[in-house]
Amino acid sequence: MRVLTSPIIIASNHYHIMKTALAQVDLSALKHNLAQVKKLARRSKVMAVCKANGYGHGLVKVAQALDDADAFGVARIEEAHKLRSAGIIKTIVLLEGFFEAKDIASIAVNQFETVVHSEQQLRELEQAAALYKIDRPIKVWLKIDTGMSRLGIDLSQVESFISRLKACPCIHPEIILMTHLACADELGNDYNQYQLAQFQQASSAYSFAHSIANSAATMVLESARQDWVRPGIMLYGVSPIERETGQDRNLKPAMTLSSQLISVKTIKANTNVGYGSTWQSSQQTQLGVVAIGYGDGYPRHAKNGTPVLINGRIVPLVGRVSMDMITVDLGSDATDKIGDTAILWGEGLPIEKVAESADTIAYEILCQLTSRVRWVYN
Repeated sequence: MRVLTSPIIIASNHYHIMKTALAQVDLSALKHNLAQVKKLARRSKVMAVCKANGYGHGLVKVAQALDDADAFGVARIEEAHKLRSAGIIKTIVLLEGFFEAKDIASIAVNQFETVVHSEQQLRELEQAAALYKIDRPIKVWLKIDTGMSRLGIDLSQVESFISRLKACPCIHPEIILMTHLACADELGNDYNQYQLAQFQQASSAYSFAHSIANSAATMVLESARQDWVRPGIMLYGVSPIERETGQDRNLKPAMTLSSQLISVKTIKANTNVGYGSTWQSSQQTQLGVVAIGYGDGYPRHAKNGTPVLINGRIVPLVGRVSMDMITVDLGSDATDKIGDTAILWGEGLPIEKVAESADTIAYEILCQLTSRVRWVYN
């Protein structure tokens, strides 16, 4: 009788020689970037925004590195719980508020703070005061829509909301008023001044703390640096300002994404490369294949000419991005070899330039790395 046996799996301990995608996060860069925020906004408290898994860098590791921040901003209550479970005791703010009334009790118990941006949220807080025994009052950040037209109450509602929040027994008396700027990343856009004026009109009658500035406003709009600033992308070493890189603002890239060459071969002139034959060599050259693709989160829409850093020089991506590989034109005189490191973005190659070549923004690229990328924190 034939006996079926399980396959023998031999695990390799030589992970350091694997020629696959590696994301290295420099925790000291995060600290450096936070220090730059504090230099710009000397009179402001800093809420370090680490939503979306720390902009793709790892939620808990990021928060631990940014321990000099005054608070952390997240988008989902699950993120807040993850930070508390990791021993983060500082203020955590739910930037979109709570999505379900049942979360209110948990917000109170864990001492989260919550944005309130709608009538429904306010009504549920008022009802919660009667439904739950809330021993510690909940601190509220009241979001005012000054022209972003996304979240926030209308200017005409501010007086009523504040009155009701003050009357609600489960709400902390110190309310923070906030808004979000739609065009802060566009230098000289008059809409910024319009929104600032709208916020001043809505908030001037109250002595509450104010919060306006995101990363871009922290960088370039001094009048937006009020009691609290809310930097996000700049903490990770990226400039949100058009046609700039983080280096232009003395920021350091927190993430360097790299992989390795797995093939180097000579191709003749007029050779088609990649799916759809979207690139053809103009001369004999060395074609390199790097072990990374959209299966790792590298942007599929990166165009011919997207920069890749290999052995200290920029070489162009050529042909379409595949699931597991990209191809680069190393040049006719190249001496690169299999196993050499290719940097896709980070140290030596600003991610902003890669994003521009892929018709997207650095935020998206950072957030879309997949689970097969290996991570190292140092």
